[in-house]
Amino acid sequence: MAALYEGYTLCGLVPAQNLSNSGIQGIEVERDTDHVVVTDSTRSVTLYKVSDQKPLGSWTVKQEQTLTCPVVYNSQTKEYVAVSDNKVVRIWKEDDILLDKAFRATVSSNVWRVHTVVEGEPIVVFQKGAVRLLDSLLSAPQQNIEEVFSQDEAIRSTHLPTAGLYLSVRNFLIVDFSKCLFALNTYTVSPQKGDHFLYLQRLNPNSLQRYRLEREEPGLSPLSFSASYRDKQICLLYLYPNGHVYQSVVSVRGLGAGDGVQAVPLPRSLVLSLPVGEGMLETASALVLDEAHVAFVGVPHPSAGTGKDFLCIWNTNFQTLQAGKEMAGKIYGQLWSFSSKLFIPHGKTLSVIPYECPKSSLASALGKLKQARAEGKLKETSSVTMVTISENASDKNGKILNLADIQDLQTSVGQLTSALVSRSLAEPSFYTPSTLAQLVRTQSLCHSVCPDLVLLALEKKDYFLCQLCLQFFPDIPDAVTCACLRAFISMPDIDAEKVSLEPDSVAFMEMLMSKDHGQVGVQNGFSPTSLQKDCSVLNPVKTSSPPEQICPVGLHKAVLLNEVLQTAYSENFLLPHLKDLSSQHVILFLRYLQFLYLKYSQDAFPQMHGLRSPSLVEIMDWVCLLLDAHFTVLVMTPEAKGLLLNLHRFVKSQVRLFSELGKIEGSLQEINQMKGNKDIRQYSIEIIELF
Repeated sequence: MAALYEGYTLCGLVPAQNLSNSGIQGIEVERDTDHVVVTDSTRSVTLYKVSDQKPLGSWTVKQEQTLTCPVVYNSQTKEYVAVSDNKVVRIWKEDDILLDKAFRATVSSNVWRVHTVVEGEPIVVFQKGAVRLLDSLLSAPQQNIEEVFSQDEAIRSTHLPTAGLYLSVRNFLIVDFSKCLFALNTYTVSPQKGDHFLYLQRLNPNSLQRYRLEREEPGLSPLSFSASYRDKQICLLYLYPNGHVYQSVVSVRGLGAGDGVQAVPLPRSLVLSLPVGEGMLETASALVLDEAHVAFVGVPHPSAGTGKDFLCIWNTNFQTLQAGKEMAGKIYGQLWSFSSKLFIPHGKTLSVIPYECPKSSLASALGKLKQARAEGKLKETSSVTMVTISENASDKNGKILNLADIQDLQTSVGQLTSALVSRSLAEPSFYTPSTLAQLVRTQSLCHSVCPDLVLLALEKKDYFLCQLCLQFFPDIPDAVTCACLRAFISMPDIDAEKVSLEPDSVAFMEMLMSKDHGQVGVQNGFSPTSLQKDCSVLNPVKTSSPPEQICPVGLHKAVLLNEVLQTAYSENFLLPHLKDLSSQHVILFLRYLQFLYLKYSQDAFPQMHGLRSPSLVEIMDWVCLLLDAHFTVLVMTPEAKGLLLNLHRFVKSQVRLFSELGKIEGSLQEINQMKGNKDIRQYSIEIIELF
């Protein structure tokens, strides 16, 4: 059975004022499936890391300019390719800041899309049907571009083997890329007087074939198209407003050199007849996931009432609905899929929904497959399953598990964990902390697979399991991170000391808190006891231990807070949840962060690389987050006055340090460039003159 798991927000949206569109033109995979490029409908493009829900970079064209097609990433050159104002091709790298200074070339005809090909050169499709390789186009940007379509034709969609088709394409590639058939095909559907045509373009050798799609009932045009390639056949799936889903198949064996003028009739077969409720579908879309599963958005759920929008997965082999998820807010009829994740804009949010589409039997498709374990024996079965998992995870012969083995292991772990969590929530007396901890330690789980696990651990006050989830889950939502922070910071120290935690993280804090507090030196230009003195930033100062050098929380509470500091987050989405913290908890957390920073700033601070600990950058980032979320409240809180003054003086000392370093920067560079005397014996004196 296919499954849709708990999703998370990648970014917010700025839809059109009349909600006619989501504000997103397209989403493309970047260097790997965990990085995507999102192009809005006006001027901006943003690079996101999906697992962290965090923007890594953003670029914008000038106000009078517009991005007219989705930006793509050329994996061969590690460059981004965009088209603005229909004719201006722009190319830049990730470290380029301003697009105006990047390469650009103006072509002679309007561009429809740029498509990327795995291990191949990007392909440019023009609005009138012509196709060019990017390098060939840029070698002569003003070259004449032929018009393939007639005047009353327009492109509906173009498709190349991307994302889910990467594996098929890689298996089909041969050494001479120019001889690859499908990877260089572009097929375009265009309406003409109620007719729709499929154009199949091959670039080397250059050929064009034209197919006519069968007509639906009068006045109906397809809402969306989705294409896939398997068994040397192009499968085109299209959805009509009446809920009919058709598939047409074109064999790529023995393709002739068609002239693109005579249209060959293209047979179709009805694969699904979806319920549409009252009226017709308006903003719906279909997306092929594999040979048996199709995702739909904007199509009513058969069992739900009217006025609700769903994301659904249907099995086309058995014509059954296998998974459904209600989507809040307006649906815009857009859907993308990369690496078992669906990207769907709805309301003012772009959500990422993980999914799974295992091979189905008729029994499982109809929901009649018997479960392998009985509910009453789940606890003993879980221990048996753990011994299965253990054997698979460590092959006795030392062989590396292949991809299929790993995927099977991940599926088994996910299903078992979900079952244990579901029963624990339903039966308060049932809870298996050690088994759940073992499952998390396999590193085959993530929050999206079992979204209730962390919340269950918080409910049971199983803080060791919380710690493991924060360590091993790369996709914990910001709301859950903040829930962990609230639980940790509000827990009495005496209760925290009773919790068993991960040894390395405890050892780090023991070492940090047991340091001699008698003497503190100046590091990074900052001395906590000389904040009001105009001392030299380069001369060490010896002083007694100030209150800031004493950890304001207990050992185990500090360990748990460190896990929060090391958890990935998105600043835009974390800030609203941080505002729910009380002022007392914010002050306590800031004092702890100040303690950490002062410890990290000491000359005597040991760099224990083998122990799990937060970085200095993570500490400072969280200081900034808390101040951004609570600055007004802190200013009005008398207890926070001294803390804020200390932080202010610290920033002042940092500015002074960098100013002093700037004065000697030139001299340091000169020393670095000098060639030392190679004739150095056991003892020598060398005089270096700095000007």
